[in-house]
Amino acid sequence: MVIAVAGGKGGTGKTLVAVNLALALRREGLEVRLLDADVEEPDVHLFLDPAWEGSEEVGIPIPAVDPGACDLCGDCARVCAYGALAVTRKKVMVFEELCHGCGGCSLACPQGAIGEKSRRIGMIEWGYAPGSLWTARGLLDIGEPKASPVISRLKGLIDPEAVNVMDCGPGTGCPTITALRGADVCLMVTEPTPFGLHDLGMAVDMAEALEVRSLVVMNKDVPGEDAVRTFCRDKGLEVVLSIPFSLDIARLCSRGANLVDEDDCWTRRFLQAWQRVCELVPEVTA
Repeated sequence: MVIAVAGGKGGTGKTLVAVNLALALRREGLEVRLLDADVEEPDVHLFLDPAWEGSEEVGIPIPAVDPGACDLCGDCARVCAYGALAVTRKKVMVFEELCHGCGGCSLACPQGAIGEKSRRIGMIEWGYAPGSLWTARGLLDIGEPKASPVISRLKGLIDPEAVNVMDCGPGTGCPTITALRGADVCLMVTEPTPFGLHDLGMAVDMAEALEVRSLVVMNKDVPGEDAVRTFCRDKGLEVVLSIPFSLDIARLCSRGANLVDEDDCWTRRFLQAWQRVCELVPEVTA
């Protein structure tokens, strides 16, 4: 089963929820995998200090032109939707950073002059955090614009026999869509602010388009701020966990501590949220 932890905007507490949920489930005796799919700024390791035991480079295929076979017809450049190739009177120019690795140029070449080579864009790492919690993260190389291939490779580490908790990046763009696609349920982490409400709406619409059920976690919750709850009620979304706006919690997070390590009541609350997820989305335990 795959539980994605997402949200429309940054800073809502997705990592807080993902890490503490994974820790609570692991201590309950469940087999858990925690995957950090926020590959542009992964931060799960700051709260767990895992010992990385393995790694793998991630690359995308880019065109490799054989000048001896190329007749400079220009078909490759015409088929490329991203402007990654240009054909001059003397050679084919390849702009590697623009290439999306679709392979269209190789298929379009009538002379069979275009092969492929791999260009590194990032890596994935995996290992164990204290308490035998298996965790992995994706790392997009600095300056690289395409996060989705790294996320897709990271998702290859999902164990269908385990509870896979996936910390997604912020927003509703391609990286989040790649991470969320195929999940059994999504915990949408939001906050009771106008920006939180606005971006929660976009994130829920994204999940609906991907046919992934959304449940809501309210972080930095403030009594009397009911706009988000009204939205959830109108959309038929259940708030399965509320985390109060608290200076003590902020201090814990600022020093890389976890709620479930500080107070057993948080372990119980995250396990109660897990039980509610199982009741509302029974296929996650099927």
